[in-house]
Amino acid sequence: ISVRGSEGLYMVNGPPSFTESSVFHRDSGKNCKAVTFSKDGSLFAWCNGEKVNVVNVTRAELLCSFDLPKAVCIEFSPKNNVLATWQAYAAGKDGTAGVPNLQLHDLRTGKCLKAFIQKKMQNWCPSWADDESICARNVNNEVHFFENNNFNTIANKLHLQKVSDFVLSPGAQPTKVAVYVPGSKGAPSFVRLYQYPNFGGPQSALANKSFFKADRVTMLWNKKATAVLVVASTEVDKTGASYYGEQTLHYLSAHGESAVVQLPKNGPIYDVAWSPNSVEFCAVYGFMPAKATIFNLKCDPVFDFGTGPRNAAYYSPHGHILVLAGFGNLRGQMEVWDVKNYKLISKPVASDSTYFAWCPDGEHIVTATCAPRLRVSNGYKIWHYTGSVLHTYEVPSNEEMWQVSWQPFPDGVFPERAVRYQAVPSEVPSAEPKPAQAYRPPALRNKPVTSSKLHEDEPPQNMKPPLGGGDKPLSKTALKNQRKHEAKKAAKQEAKADANQGPAQAPAPQNALRNAVPATTTGDPDVDKKIKNLKKKLKAIEQLKEQAAAGKQLEKNQVEKIQKEAALLKELEDLELGV
Repeated sequence: ISVRGSEGLYMVNGPPSFTESSVFHRDSGKNCKAVTFSKDGSLFAWCNGEKVNVVNVTRAELLCSFDLPKAVCIEFSPKNNVLATWQAYAAGKDGTAGVPNLQLHDLRTGKCLKAFIQKKMQNWCPSWADDESICARNVNNEVHFFENNNFNTIANKLHLQKVSDFVLSPGAQPTKVAVYVPGSKGAPSFVRLYQYPNFGGPQSALANKSFFKADRVTMLWNKKATAVLVVASTEVDKTGASYYGEQTLHYLSAHGESAVVQLPKNGPIYDVAWSPNSVEFCAVYGFMPAKATIFNLKCDPVFDFGTGPRNAAYYSPHGHILVLAGFGNLRGQMEVWDVKNYKLISKPVASDSTYFAWCPDGEHIVTATCAPRLRVSNGYKIWHYTGSVLHTYEVPSNEEMWQVSWQPFPDGVFPERAVRYQAVPSEVPSAEPKPAQAYRPPALRNKPVTSSKLHEDEPPQNMKPPLGGGDKPLSKTALKNQRKHEAKKAAKQEAKADANQGPAQAPAPQNALRNAVPATTTGDPDVDKKIKNLKKKLKAIEQLKEQAAAGKQLEKNQVEKIQKEAALLKELEDLELGV
């Protein structure tokens, strides 16, 4: 784990030792602006306000160093051939163009391959295909493509009205591109999928989805590059229902299908995550308490986790475990689920967390409280997914921690292990946060607590249709008719049972008499009326007794009512037996 903060930059060995790495020498400078691991975790780069340094992680030997004191962003290309650096753009004093501020360096020779002017920090880094055969960047609403890291020649251009954003697909060739064009002058926004290099107009697109209500979008490819999820957001919700704006979730398949994902609860979409298996995704949505649901590639719900205090979803690297968490303005409650069997494994709480990440081994998790999001109680914890805290570190009160990150590893290095439900042993005492006590006015402080909820939490439920039951779900009207039919059937059976019971049967126990729902008829309307009134009084007495048991102070007349219970029961019994 790399740790960056006011104490400097250092590395900590992962589970089980958690000791500071003796190989990587701590950089004690307080001006470390950026750090990054390479995609395979073999290289590590950081900028300390003087130079950008690149080292080999296992031996910590310095591979190259660049004089870029103002660099604030650094990134490796997927196969570690290129290091991209970015610093804030500054125009010339006389209004002329400034010095190119996005630089691409060859990591083998240390030479600068190309420098571009990139004014905005947002989307500053060029995007590479995983094999580095293609590199792309957005320039003045066009996507420019370079091939085989030759940045002097633009190999291809994707020119639409105004491309605002694009995402390259992961995985092997052929590379696909998802592009977003915002709507203007009443025209809808749209997302299109293309296969590189076929950009010959709308007909060459693999898929197209247009929609209104979008000021910005987030596009998420699945791991197999067969589909894209698009979260479209508006800055303002014109209905006034939410200050998060409005969000909609769209699905596009590389085969051409597209759909709007129907979410059963209204409200914001907090998070959407693809399962690493590429055939399912999880959405966290709806006004608090939020719902979380797993959908398949037909956008049908597969499993609903019910409602709870959550706003994020994190799949483990192997995809067998899902963590639903409530960070930010929520208390840090986490639910760890086995998604193969849909079983809850643990419910740890990581309060005040600003960061969460799975370890590449699929067993461990880091949660951290970092500045500037929170400037107090900075530190990190390493957990096992069964809920045990294995290691914890808090920085001294006068220091800050800015960033924590796991060293990545290529897929397949760590095999998937069987899911455990028993918490693993830990030497760290689990400091369970004390639940905050609700305010109680002085008049109620010595009285029993009555639990009252603003809303009822919905339980988890499996949404898969039963095997062999290929029936479609019933419509609302069909369900209504089915219920009516069942109610009539039940009433008929009850009537039959009543007819079979002779008048000479033994009296039923008192509770059964009291709770009997079907009204017994004697044939005399006056007697029936008396029986009904007696049952009403007995029910009221039962409620008073429950209130007294809960600690409520009863009035004098209420106590007298309770005392009459035995006499009323006797009278009811006599009437029903026709005495």
